[in-house]
Amino acid sequence: MTSNDRREFQRLKLAKPLLALLDGHNALVLDIGIGGAFIEHHGRLQPGARVRLTFRWQGSDVEFVCSAIRSDAVRDDGNARNIVSQTGLRFVEAVGSAEERLQEMMATFVGRILAAQKANASAKSADHADTLLPKIGEARRTRSSGYAAYRFDGSSWSRSITKSPAQAPNGFTVAAYEDEDELEVLCRAYESADASGRQMIRVIAELSAMTVKTK
Repeated sequence: MTSNDRREFQRLKLAKPLLALLDGHNALVLDIGIGGAFIEHHGRLQPGARVRLTFRWQGSDVEFVCSAIRSDAVRDDGNARNIVSQTGLRFVEAVGSAEERLQEMMATFVGRILAAQKANASAKSADHADTLLPKIGEARRTRSSGYAAYRFDGSSWSRSITKSPAQAPNGFTVAAYEDEDELEVLCRAYESADASGRQMIRVIAELSAMTVKTK
């Protein structure tokens, strides 16, 4: 992940915020994605400020050096010590294995959400999307350097090879090496999903795109 990557990252809104530390002080992670997070914390941050965000996942610390993108005070009673702000952070540098741990965490969260939604899905193929999606991008990480964009026009799908990992609003983009049978199931799940379900699919597709080795 680099600070000059300006594309839009998908973020997952958390039903239950994650407890975190922002430069050693208590904070809450409200939204998170592979490119950044939206947090609530005491004090203010200026755009461009560098901070360290740390949270725990499965017993291990996950830590990123971050850059503040935008920060707004949501509680300000005139006392600087009581100010509470919400800030968008971009991940600049992963500490240790933080990037891999984050991808595992995101895949788990999305799988759980889709599992909860599958009772409302009309397509039979969506019934096992919660077990399929966490596997996307899991093992075949060095076979290809390209991406495949899948776009849905409301009745049919188109597939194109692209150099960009950006997620299209009318479909999703994954690593080009992903299994076609798995992606067929993913397309069927997308067709039957509501707006939030489609957002979850784009989140997990972005995890796949992140596994591509760029030259």
